[in-house]
Parts: sequence; C-alpha cells; structure tokens
Amino acid sequence: MYEKRAEPLLKMSRFLLRTLLHTLASALLLCFSLLLGIWGFMQFDDLHPIDALMNSAMLLTGMGPVSDPSSDSGKLFATFFALYAGLIFLAVVGILFAPILHRFLHHFHLEMVAEDAAGDAD
Repeated sequence: MYEKRAEPLLKMSRFLLRTLLHTLASALLLCFSLLLGIWGFMQFDDLHPIDALMNSAMLLTGMGPVSDPSSDSGKLFATFFALYAGLIFLAVVGILFAPILHRFLHHFHLEMVAEDAAGDAD
C-alpha cells in the first residue's frame, strides 16, 4: 500500500486520496464502535437510545460514562466497552496518522539517500 524506500514520494493528489481513505476507515471503525456501544447499553442496561448514544460517545472519546449502570450486566458491559473504547481510540489515531507519518519518514529517508549519493560522488 505504501511506497518502498527507493520509490519517490507520492504526488500530492495521491497522498490526499490515501489520507482520505484512512479517514474513511477511521470513521467506519468509530461508527461501528458507536453502534456496538448503543446496542450494548440498550441491551444490558435498559437505557433509552439517546442515553445509550451519549454513554457510548463519551466512553469512545475517553470522557467516561455519563450515567452509572444500574444492573450487573450493564456494569460488565460498561467495563468491557470502556476497555474496548481505549483500544479503538489508539487504533483510530494510528490509522489517521499512518499516511502522514509515513510520508514524513519517507521524505526524510530520501533526503538521507540523496546526501549519501552526493557524498559518494565526491
């Protein structure tokens, strides 16, 4: 998916397309996670859909739940969803920043190769 060491940097239009695809993948992952949280809070803690949405969104953003679960099954779901949400946060950040970090490192590597080639020519 990414260019190899010896390949030149992608054109800006291709890089922006790659970044857009990563953004879409992150959005899909977040939407799936939000729907999972809504379903779980409605199923295991008998919350209304809007309250389940708010609790899920707050957990996914790292803020914590708004309301305390009232049942043991709700508490268990909230516990495991909070752990899942922490991992999803890290995954989304990784997916979003991967193309940017790769481009930066690839550009830096190309500069080092060019300097080495110039030094060898002398």
